[in-house]
Amino acid sequence: MRIVDLFSGAGGLTFGFYYRIRKNTFVKNRKNSFIFANEFDSHAARAFSLNYPDIKMLAQDIKTIDEVSIRNMIGNDPVDLIIGGPPCQSFSTVGQRVYDEKAMMYEEYFRILSIVRPKMFLFENVKGILSMRETFYKTDENGEIIYTTTKNKETGRERKKPVVDHYGRYVIKIIEEKFANISEGFGYNIVKKTLNAVDFGVPENRERVFIVGIRKDLDIKWEFPTPKATRKLTIREAISDLPPVGELETITEYDLPVQNSYQELMRHNSNGITHHYCGEYGEKIRTVIENVKQGQGKNDFNELVESGKIDEKYRLTSGYANTYGRLIEDQPCTTITNNMSTPSGLRCIHYEQNRALTPREGARIQSFPDWFQFNGEKSNVTTQIGNAVPPLLAIALAKQIDSALKG
Repeated sequence: MRIVDLFSGAGGLTFGFYYRIRKNTFVKNRKNSFIFANEFDSHAARAFSLNYPDIKMLAQDIKTIDEVSIRNMIGNDPVDLIIGGPPCQSFSTVGQRVYDEKAMMYEEYFRILSIVRPKMFLFENVKGILSMRETFYKTDENGEIIYTTTKNKETGRERKKPVVDHYGRYVIKIIEEKFANISEGFGYNIVKKTLNAVDFGVPENRERVFIVGIRKDLDIKWEFPTPKATRKLTIREAISDLPPVGELETITEYDLPVQNSYQELMRHNSNGITHHYCGEYGEKIRTVIENVKQGQGKNDFNELVESGKIDEKYRLTSGYANTYGRLIEDQPCTTITNNMSTPSGLRCIHYEQNRALTPREGARIQSFPDWFQFNGEKSNVTTQIGNAVPPLLAIALAKQIDSALKG
């Protein structure tokens, strides 16, 4: 396959088309070639190039990639596939949803799709895209958006929020219609499905929406990959071989042998461990972590405060019910997010140790092998991991697309 890779991040979706699994080892898939990849974030683009040095990376705003440059890179040979997922933060149902410029980056995917005209495309995003609607905000006489300020009753913190004037169409419907009818007589047959990574060998419950487009002039049959019949991997099975880490510690060497085939796959060809570290916690956070049991979170801790077992000064006044949550060892991990290494994040406290997950543990849970590199400070690294499509899920999709194109 000849592939164009958009909104590449560190390369989670890329991984599935660049590698395949043979004898429980990742090996390069030499049937596929990448014409170019694009990523705006400099740290993610650097991580991508560290892992895929032979792929041309355009580390720039996608809007600046003009049609002449695209056609020169493509040449005269047909393109089989475009892959990529525009920024998903605007669609996420966690936190404040805003219909902003990032929410409309599908327009750039559409623009490049209309130029390249591949046989197929694969578009990925969070489930929230299914319920997101065009949002039109109230403006003043100068055309500036009007904001309202709300105050958190518990913390007193103020938050600005744009005032909604009215809602329009569902974004997913806009995307489906635009991509189905790119120009007169040309477009794609569109199919979409929500897949959970846990069904494809990833030890994480992570649901993502995948939209597949098949060029209307081609007789290509498509079915989404079916879930594996094997039982779901647990978080303990995924990371129990990684060494314990204490506050202000960084561990770079393994001290335990692999305990199952998943760990063997993740560790093969790795000479050590990177990004396996823990920061320092304050007294309050340390108290919370020490008193939250597996499956518990913010509300359970506050019940201890209300019962007098823990001093009132430790009461948690911010976050959702599943923040400050400890993971359950005999279940798959909950969705890995950008805040995986912050105890106040969405259920990311280690099932056994009194700390949040390390970036490397997050990467392992996402099914990135231990030799996969990330770039930047901790926040850059956790963003690269949290935004990624899990490689094992990407491999399942790549295999299915390859079969469809072969007919």
